Amino acid sequence: MKIETQAREDHQVNLIVEVDAEQMDAAKRKAARKISERNKIPGFRPGKAPYDVVRRYYGDGAITEEAVEVLVDQIYPDVLKEAGVQPAAAGSLEKVEKLDPPTFKFLVPLAPTVDLGDYRAVRLPYEFTPPGEEKINESIENLRSMYSTTENVDREIKDGDFVLLDIKGEAKDKELPELTRAGFPVFIRKDEKEADWPFPGFGMQLVGKKANDTLTINHKFPKDHEDEVLRDLAVDFEVVVKSVRGVTLPELNDEFAKSVGVENLEELHKRIRENLEAQAKADYDDKYFTDVLEMIKAGATLKYPPQVLDHESEHVLDELKRRLSDQHLDLDTYIKMQQTDMDKFMAAEVRPTAQRRLERSLLIEEISRQEKIELDQTRLEEAFQQNWSSLSATDEKFAKLTKGGTRASKELVDAVVMDTANRMMVSRVLDRLKAIATGQGDVPEKVEPAEEKPGETEAKRENHETTDSKPGLEDNSK
Repeated sequence: MKIETQAREDHQVNLIVEVDAEQMDAAKRKAARKISERNKIPGFRPGKAPYDVVRRYYGDGAITEEAVEVLVDQIYPDVLKEAGVQPAAAGSLEKVEKLDPPTFKFLVPLAPTVDLGDYRAVRLPYEFTPPGEEKINESIENLRSMYSTTENVDREIKDGDFVLLDIKGEAKDKELPELTRAGFPVFIRKDEKEADWPFPGFGMQLVGKKANDTLTINHKFPKDHEDEVLRDLAVDFEVVVKSVRGVTLPELNDEFAKSVGVENLEELHKRIRENLEAQAKADYDDKYFTDVLEMIKAGATLKYPPQVLDHESEHVLDELKRRLSDQHLDLDTYIKMQQTDMDKFMAAEVRPTAQRRLERSLLIEEISRQEKIELDQTRLEEAFQQNWSSLSATDEKFAKLTKGGTRASKELVDAVVMDTANRMMVSRVLDRLKAIATGQGDVPEKVEPAEEKPGETEAKRENHETTDSKPGLEDNSK
């Protein structure tokens, strides 16, 4: 067997393989038997017709076509071994070059390769600052708002009120249905958000008005507005104030703390501080490790064939379908809601997300190999038990599979073990990257990860192993 290797720019190779004529003859005879097994030939039992009889009935072309399939199946594993090729996915027969001598052209995707470059030279200070008292107080005020009561008031509108409005938007004497609402509630607040409707700052223009008042509010939308219809459009809003409701906040005392499930005001303050700090740290770590990995990727060389990216894209799409199903939506409906089509959605959303996930995964895997990071089996078993218990308590589908002590399938156990090991490995790699990026690169190779607060490992895993920040494609990880 002669093999010629032709490298391609897309991290695949063409293998031109010439086999002996004797191998082709043997494959033809095996092919003839297979044809006679599938088809009736008068006077012969299935598979027992002589070669020459099969030729007369079905012709050399049919036998040769079947023989090529037989021969390819036989020689392909040996071809890969002899050529020293590590495939990333199944190869394919591109062409039968000729039959005398039998010569085949295979296309084989190569396993991804990663050259990290000088990744140990990457430096990025870790400068997390816990939320201050202002953020804590803001969170407490938001909590009070959730437990507030409202009542109609006969006075001018002020900050903190709820008002009910009839709104009609017009531009150049043309009504705009998308900017028209009847009985629309608006919360008056100074810190109006970017997404507030119909535009940020609208509510504060109502301050000083009373129930039954009417007014006209003029607004010109920016040229880069997300809605193409409204871009650079001057709109007159005719507004009728239907009612004004004042908000009464609960007293900030121990009784209020008990109403939200904690013992006293001091404990409420402590819990909110801890929660805010944990979330802020998870958010900071998300950006920090994203930046570190991007810095490493800038100096690295990653090569992978298109089939690997296609496979990752399928995973991204499957995960999106599962999440949409949980929300009682299907993919077609979701794509229509995005005002796009499948091809554009794949090109603009799915494949870029898949590429980021794939490349981060390849970087993390290679770093773990270079740094010789290993998992402690005892800790892995403990983490598996915690993960299993957490899934049983929080995942409804998982709980049904294991309800009442039902014996879990080996596939389910293996999946949870793999998930747990991946989480631990990613956490270990990120801890190691933090040590390197902050100039602590001389720490022992098998350094134990720092103790993490609840949710921290999960945030790291989701953001740097399998997710991204694209809305809809992943659970929002930011």
